[in-house]
Amino acid sequence: MYLPRDLISHLYSHLIRSQHAQSPPVLVLVALEPDALCACRILTALLKRDYIQHNIVPVSGYGDLARAGETQVQPMRTQNGGSGGTVICLGVGGLVDLGAVLGLEATEEDEDATGGVEIWVIDARRPWNLGNVFGGKPPETALGEVNGNARSKAPDVTFGQIQRHYKPGRGGIIVYDDGDINEELGAEKEAYFQLDQLPPIDDDGRDSDGSDTENESDGGVSINGGRSNKKRKSSSDAGDDEESADEDVRPRQRRRSNSEESTSISPTRSPKRGQLSTSNNGIDGRTFSSRSPSPISQPTLPIHDDQKVTRRNRRRLIRLKRKYEAVLHTYYSLGASYSEPISSLLYSLAGEIGREDNNFLWHAIVGVSSLELYGRSMTGVGISTTLDAGGSAGWGGERGERIRQVLRDEVRRLNPPDPADARGEAARGETSGVIPTTARSPTDTSIRLSPEPRFLLIRHWSLYDSMLHSPYLASRLHLWSDTGRKRLHKLLAKMGVSLVQSRQSYTHMDMDLKKGLRQRLLKYAPMYGLNGLVPPPASAGRGREGWGFVRSWGFKACLSAIDVGVIVGAILEVGKAGAHLTSTGNNHWDGRRTEKKELVDEDGKLEGEEYVERFWHAYDALENVEALKLSLPHAQHLHRAILRTGSALLAKRQIRHLKAFRMAVVKDGPDVALFTHAGALTKLALWLGDAIAQQETEAARAGSGTPLVLAALHDARGVYVVVGTGGGGGVVDWEGRRERKERRALKAKSKAQKAVLRARKRAERAAAEGAGGEVDEEAEESESESDDEDEDEEDEEREQERGYGRNRFGNAFQEVVDETNARVRIDSFEHCVVEVRKEDLSGFLESLSMKAVVG
Repeated sequence: MYLPRDLISHLYSHLIRSQHAQSPPVLVLVALEPDALCACRILTALLKRDYIQHNIVPVSGYGDLARAGETQVQPMRTQNGGSGGTVICLGVGGLVDLGAVLGLEATEEDEDATGGVEIWVIDARRPWNLGNVFGGKPPETALGEVNGNARSKAPDVTFGQIQRHYKPGRGGIIVYDDGDINEELGAEKEAYFQLDQLPPIDDDGRDSDGSDTENESDGGVSINGGRSNKKRKSSSDAGDDEESADEDVRPRQRRRSNSEESTSISPTRSPKRGQLSTSNNGIDGRTFSSRSPSPISQPTLPIHDDQKVTRRNRRRLIRLKRKYEAVLHTYYSLGASYSEPISSLLYSLAGEIGREDNNFLWHAIVGVSSLELYGRSMTGVGISTTLDAGGSAGWGGERGERIRQVLRDEVRRLNPPDPADARGEAARGETSGVIPTTARSPTDTSIRLSPEPRFLLIRHWSLYDSMLHSPYLASRLHLWSDTGRKRLHKLLAKMGVSLVQSRQSYTHMDMDLKKGLRQRLLKYAPMYGLNGLVPPPASAGRGREGWGFVRSWGFKACLSAIDVGVIVGAILEVGKAGAHLTSTGNNHWDGRRTEKKELVDEDGKLEGEEYVERFWHAYDALENVEALKLSLPHAQHLHRAILRTGSALLAKRQIRHLKAFRMAVVKDGPDVALFTHAGALTKLALWLGDAIAQQETEAARAGSGTPLVLAALHDARGVYVVVGTGGGGGVVDWEGRRERKERRALKAKSKAQKAVLRARKRAERAAAEGAGGEVDEEAEESESESDDEDEDEEDEEREQERGYGRNRFGNAFQEVVDETNARVRIDSFEHCVVEVRKEDLSGFLESLSMKAVVG
């Protein structure tokens, strides 16, 4: 089921009313990423204010999720002696069949799969598992409880959509819709429920037109799936056939692994839970596969034991079945993408119930800003779009900019300017666009808009280091080479900033220099192709488009949202005690001291425990500015390592160009241990991908994106961590998409006019037929054929545009696993991240090079 955006507070309001002292605690499952962390902070603050008990369980991957289901969720079921309850998944489970992963499966004795456990899914990753979206409905009221007016009641769930009079608390899986499901999944919804209504029918894969004659009396298929008179296969053969057929037609959703220590993720949901299966047999036990379930339910057609489907009807049913399954398969094959950040969704929930404040707003801003650091966009994980408007390119193109604009409006609403401080603002240079570095007063905790340049940690570094470690400047000035460093020096010289001044701490630079820095950047940056380095001046038409966000904690600290995102990400990736820095001023990495748990950990369990420990450090740091300041050196160290490693790979020409993507391997050097974490490796891959994209653009070889596969050796575990980035997040033609949308609207208007004209002609033909005239049947057929062709062309264009540029590495990884014997572990919620055995990497990459990795 799914909860539409306009009912976003419906479930939480009912939770407030229904909770009491004896209610079981709400279980919150949280992914280990900044956006989910910020959303968790908003949610737990709401729960505390409403005196609702809750437990937070961080999950680092699908293995942890399955263990949480076994130890935390299953004991809540009424069948296991529990009293039901609520489970909230933040950034977890949107891509998989949650009921099967958590072990909430129906049995022959008990069809109530969830046992009173209600699961809320709030996730930004796409594509959705359609079984969660349109299925997952709780059992209907028992017959003994039905009253006489039950038939007259309107359904509380219509085609998976929860209605306003829905009464929660009965269990089931509920997905929070940010607007995409109602707007974009109309075809998938129709296909899902049409498959639900089709009677069970065997599809042996032969041509539906059937050149070979079938004996209808012997080989016919009954509507209720009854036995035919043909000799039946053995149970093992039948199971193999059904499995192979199902693999061919079922869209892939959760990934599978060939590794013995990997965790199987995507159990096929039992048909009793409202899911579709191409076979008529139930699923015994927990069988895991990479395919996604679809619905099955009792057929609505009248059924008779002796009734046989005619050959013609059978072909028609098979064609319909294949048509709708192709729609679902196409949806799952589009590739990965990201929708609205879940921290923004939770802030909308807080606003709906009247609880928004500065703390909630700040967490939402940090969560939205963090998506840019990990390259998460509407085309999956890849290089971000660089806007001419400057500032943060951020998430989601036009839609992302609309969300940031709403956040700017919220900042103005909750932090109105003080008229008495107008003179102070002018003295600090805020009115002229100076980057704020201090608070307005000792008690100032407000959020302000700031014209943030695309530098890194500028308030906590020197101007030179901040520019040198900026991924934006590194790719466009080629800072990995001596020539690029000279270009940076020339840019500083043109702006009138000496190297000595630029190497001073930014907060201690000359005030006149800081006041004029933005205007100088606006003047000289375009000479070096840096049009998006800083946002443009505020204007009446565009407002403060592209401006960032800054918050003060009195005179303790002043941090931007990007700064907090960088620091929190470093805590999750490096760890609070992970980077042992020397006492020297250079903060070099001490290679002799490593992580706490440097053990042989083949299944990654101990490493997962270390990641969970880091989660709690990051969780505390979001509300403790002193902890953020203490973790600043770790963030600086991580980005120094990214610059060192990326520069070495480019300077030594260690990036190979394979058929479908670029490829590089990090297996030695002082920083290799850092990049065994998928988040840090993703940042390095994005740094490299942006640099390669700029090189190709300058060489006039710009294409549909720069897919890159980057592998880092985890020597202690004997595996390579592999991440695939690309998808052309920076090359999506949003203006072209808008033009195509307008053309489709005009075409739809023209089509409506033609339909009126055709209806008039049909009426005239009908009148002529009634008067004894002849009817031009050929004209009528040609009209219908042209209509069908137009619809097919529109559908094809829409699907191509919908999946254009998306990151398909997750699909490609799964295809390689299915076709080869490579030992691969796919456990990350980010499906473009896998672990490959050291001995199998070359074969894995060779097979991967033949796959389509970009939509």
